[in-house]
Amino acid sequence: MMRVGLLILVGWLGGCAFSPAGDGPPVRDQRIPNANVTPRPEPRSASGNPPFYEVYGIRYYVMEDAADYRERGVASWYGKKFHGRPTSSGEPFDMHAVSAAHKTLPLPTWVRVTHLGNGRSIVLRVNDRGPFVDNRLIDLSYAAARELDLIEAGTGLVEVEAIRFDTPSASTAVERTPVALLYMQVGAFGELANATRLRDRIDKTVAQNVFVASDTSRQPAIHRVRVGPIASVADFDRISGQLRALGVDEVRLVNED
Repeated sequence: MMRVGLLILVGWLGGCAFSPAGDGPPVRDQRIPNANVTPRPEPRSASGNPPFYEVYGIRYYVMEDAADYRERGVASWYGKKFHGRPTSSGEPFDMHAVSAAHKTLPLPTWVRVTHLGNGRSIVLRVNDRGPFVDNRLIDLSYAAARELDLIEAGTGLVEVEAIRFDTPSASTAVERTPVALLYMQVGAFGELANATRLRDRIDKTVAQNVFVASDTSRQPAIHRVRVGPIASVADFDRISGQLRALGVDEVRLVNED
């Protein structure tokens, strides 16, 4: 593992995927029961938590804490190429154990990851940095991806939510929740005219339904510009690229309601 200056490409970035080339599942699958792992508050690891770092010319700022963190995006997974290598937190990466890598969450952080395509969810521990690929939110260990049924597809749309320890401890068992339609929200405005202008600008480029969802139950009303529904990671990547070309970088995955 290359170890260079902290702000260039720090060695503690560990085993997480910069490229999937040569990676894959194990020759022999080895299941480690995730139910034996209990989420618990932990101090920050001695490595992997600088105020900020840079990879491929992009600067990432590590969060002060994970309180109320909740985000949707694309999950990928990594496996045998990095098995046994040190993670960013200094722990060895075990592809058979349930864990994950994230670019900015403090290490370690306990999160629940929900596959938005099939409703399966699991609690796991984030102890690594990555994935450093466009439109990727989290990199799951092989075992975590297997539990969420992501191995064959390679990627999937997920929700990542930090576990709160001031509430009853969450089970680490795989759970299933109802699957809802997903949309990309690209803006929210107090003025309908502003939302309509953005909708019209996007509609000329994006080959997908673009609409304004107005919430008049609150005052002042809020008008949200949305694209979708989004059926797959391919849809998400394609539309994200089209939106970036228009200068629209702030995108969130949301339900219809």
